[in-house]
Amino acid sequence: MASILNPYINFRTQAREAMDFYQSVFGGTLQQSTFAESGMSQDPSDADLIMHSQLTTDSGFTLMAADVPAHMELKEGTQISVSLSGDDETQLSGYYEKLADGGSVLQPLSKAPWGDSFGMLVDRFGVQWLVNIAGSGPSA
Repeated sequence: MASILNPYINFRTQAREAMDFYQSVFGGTLQQSTFAESGMSQDPSDADLIMHSQLTTDSGFTLMAADVPAHMELKEGTQISVSLSGDDETQLSGYYEKLADGGSVLQPLSKAPWGDSFGMLVDRFGVQWLVNIAGSGPSA
């Protein structure tokens, strides 16, 4: 799989509704998983919130979204991140390291509970980046 660059939108509780709407606009295949389904629910009120949603269209669009649980901050300017994903560990790890230079690491690139490697950072310009490497990468 080639690497993919796409927007990742954060919501407080409307990710499911928003992504259903975007699917009605753009068509395509929508995959959604809740915090409970992923074993990531820290509070019972988070259980049915969307931990990750991905819309992939026949036109080649990819849009991702998630709900931010109440115990995590969601402030203006942080609703949209840029996501890099794929299976080329060398390429994506390199992007992660270069983007982190002069920025702030929010989540070191490491093995995630869903089996991929995942990292999150804010670059030197204040842009939040998510990097997900399918099924490989550094161990936690």
